[in-house]
Amino acid sequence: MRFIYVPCPHTSDVLADVLYDNLCDCKLDRKLSIITVYNCTINDAIINILLEKLPLSSLIQRDRLFHMRCCAHMLNLIVQDGLDIIRDEIEKIRDSVAFWTATPKRQQRFEETAHNLEIPFAKKLALDCKTSWNSTFLMLSVGIVYKEVFKRLK
Repeated sequence: MRFIYVPCPHTSDVLADVLYDNLCDCKLDRKLSIITVYNCTINDAIINILLEKLPLSSLIQRDRLFHMRCCAHMLNLIVQDGLDIIRDEIEKIRDSVAFWTATPKRQQRFEETAHNLEIPFAKKLALDCKTSWNSTFLMLSVGIVYKEVFKRLK
């Protein structure tokens, strides 16, 4: 499809109209079987409005399977909920990684300390994106290798 600027207000009615018009412009309004969206109330409302606008006979599966919840988003919500248990520890690690990656001088000192402790510096520290659990996992998996470096530099 394409990116479209949608002026305010971003209500379900406005967004549904823009999406419907775009589907019609692209001649996709009669070729739909599934629309996958994030799990939020406004998206539920948009889907319901679209189902009212689109003739059910034109949908490949009628109204069955039309609205698919985003599995990646559901997985992210589940993992984020689990990570919430160790939120304070993750914040401490995140703050440390942010500090030691903020400047080239700090990065160099971190690498030198790893070398002095005879810890191979194979991977650089990387700050995560708070809303992306897989980047948090990567930050933690690299950070755990340098646990002793963090302790020494504290």
